[in-house]
Amino acid sequence: MSLVIDALSWLLLVAGSAFCITGAVGLLRMPDFYTRVHAASVVDTLGAGLIVLGLALQAGLTLVSVKLLFIGGLLFFASPTATHALVRAALGRGVQPLLSDQEGESSKH
Repeated sequence: MSLVIDALSWLLLVAGSAFCITGAVGLLRMPDFYTRVHAASVVDTLGAGLIVLGLALQAGLTLVSVKLLFIGGLLFFASPTATHALVRAALGRGVQPLLSDQEGESSKH
């Protein structure tokens, strides 16, 4: 049974790490602020959540796993809320999203 838990834990850790790396690449590749924030938000929530679950499985049924699950819950609720606040602040400051027809116009000139 321990081997199954270890394998599942490592699978979650590797998957969470892969999502975080994909998000980092997405931050570099996306064209504007809003798509970058979207990529970072989705990947941050999912990647960090998978990593926290993997670590909780490694810790077993201890106080450490309870603390990790509380951290995971905080990340699950705080990350989308912070992203929403960041995007609202950017909209309030006048940062305009890059629209698909704007890409076509800028390449014509």
